[in-house]
Amino acid sequence: MPELDLSRFYLYDELTAYLQAVAAEYPHLARLESIGKSYQGRDIWVMTLTHFASGGDLDKPAYWIDANIHAGEVTGGATAQYTIHYLTTRYGSDPQVTRLLERSAFYICPRVSPDGVEQYLTTPHQVRSSLRPYPFEDEREGLYPEDVDGDGRILQMRVKDPKGAWKVSEKDPRLMRPREVGEEGGTYYHLYPEGLIRGWDGYTVKPAPPRHGLDLNRSFPADWGPESQQRGAGPFPLSEPETHALAQFFARHKNINGMQAYHTYSGVILRPYSGKPDDALPTHDLTVFKRLGEKGTELTGYPHTSVFHGFRYDPKTTLRGGFFDWLYEDLGIFGFSTELWDVISLAGIGEKQPNGVLKRDFIGWFRSHPEEDDLKLLQFNDEHGLEGFKTWTPFEHPQLGPVEIGGWDYKRFWGNAPAKFLPDIAHKNALFTLLHAEVSPRLELKLARVEPVGEGVWRLIAVLENTGFLPTYTSAKALEKRAVEPIRVKLHLGEGARLVAGEAVQEIGHLEGRSNKIELFGALPFGDQEKKLEWAVAAPAGSTVRLEAVAQRAGTVRQEIRLG
Repeated sequence: MPELDLSRFYLYDELTAYLQAVAAEYPHLARLESIGKSYQGRDIWVMTLTHFASGGDLDKPAYWIDANIHAGEVTGGATAQYTIHYLTTRYGSDPQVTRLLERSAFYICPRVSPDGVEQYLTTPHQVRSSLRPYPFEDEREGLYPEDVDGDGRILQMRVKDPKGAWKVSEKDPRLMRPREVGEEGGTYYHLYPEGLIRGWDGYTVKPAPPRHGLDLNRSFPADWGPESQQRGAGPFPLSEPETHALAQFFARHKNINGMQAYHTYSGVILRPYSGKPDDALPTHDLTVFKRLGEKGTELTGYPHTSVFHGFRYDPKTTLRGGFFDWLYEDLGIFGFSTELWDVISLAGIGEKQPNGVLKRDFIGWFRSHPEEDDLKLLQFNDEHGLEGFKTWTPFEHPQLGPVEIGGWDYKRFWGNAPAKFLPDIAHKNALFTLLHAEVSPRLELKLARVEPVGEGVWRLIAVLENTGFLPTYTSAKALEKRAVEPIRVKLHLGEGARLVAGEAVQEIGHLEGRSNKIELFGALPFGDQEKKLEWAVAAPAGSTVRLEAVAQRAGTVRQEIRLG
């Protein structure tokens, strides 16, 4: 059995070997494929998980999980790996896992941006997504991040300057605090990223544009905007090999109803829209999103919100071209993007809600928060023996002269969970994806009866049912966009049989699930979850016919029926 080591993050070759080992160990449950190549030529792996003996993956409703579209957010990749491990090792012993793999499929892509992850894990550098130079081919002037003191980390530099905007905290000398409005007469500092200055003129320090400025999660068609409107979006939608590969996969797998994208950090379950308020969603879809989000909060302890209402980087702007916005807006797929790992809440920061969840303004907190919050974070770091902060240390910078290097270590403290926290994060978030996958529509065939109506003529009555939570079209948005084909029914006649009444091939529209029946008041709909079908067939007694019903997102059912 392939071992999963959650005490570290896997390099690309290690991840590949692990996935290949899982596929070899569990051929009845797992199939590994490359859906494309990254900018530098690495395979983008997707693991298909289902019980193949009970039906192929395309004949079942499916659920998608991905991670590391943002390269440095490797906690998500570990969580996706854990989900693969959980599903394969618990099949046959865990009722939920067994049920899910028998009647549905999972597609798990643990590393959308393998190039960027490799650089993140093997160097001190941060990278947003791809390693393709963008938006400039050449390196531009200014301060660029570099491990100047050679300690293997890129931290911060503080430089004394009377016009500096920062000062040393009086409560803990490790902390830097903003200089107060109107404050004079103290010792003040500039804070810079640790790095070197390209084109140094001896005085001016300005940031250099990032060498790798692409953000693959801004590259999708829905509400896409060019670089002038959305940084990192690329020259056109799906311009990058990684995003193009994802789009092609979804075009080939029309059975997907839900998705989960893993990111870090903040400890929050996000949903569409990024660029529009909640009242832009169909009422049914908003209700489903909220109900699922509530379940996610129960399982993970993370609050849930739309990006628009709770996670905008700037209240005057919106994020554009996001993956889950495109999947919902154009394909009608219910998707969440969970920001894993929340050191701020773990340090006890926030307003406690009745459900025990600590609430705060996720983005606003970084713009302004009390000094006590920083002290709590330092205390948390110290109590858990983490390496989240390096004491300021004098260093002779080759360009700036005397500086001090230190401060918060983004990689070890903020950006990803330390190893001791990974198992809990991975487990509780995997459980949320399993619950989300369980709400898929599910087509079932109930044969009512076969009865003779004359010499060698038989009446065949069957009922198709949607026994799942969601409708066979998934969402109101999918119905609006006609993203899902209607259910198609075929009656296959054997040799010597002929159809006397009814249609051999017919489209019967869609079947509702339970999701339109969860309102507490008003006249609730009923009688919309099943469809009665009837044929008359002339055939010798004892012969058989075969009935097949195909619902793109609810599965395919087939049954052989004996006449007489």
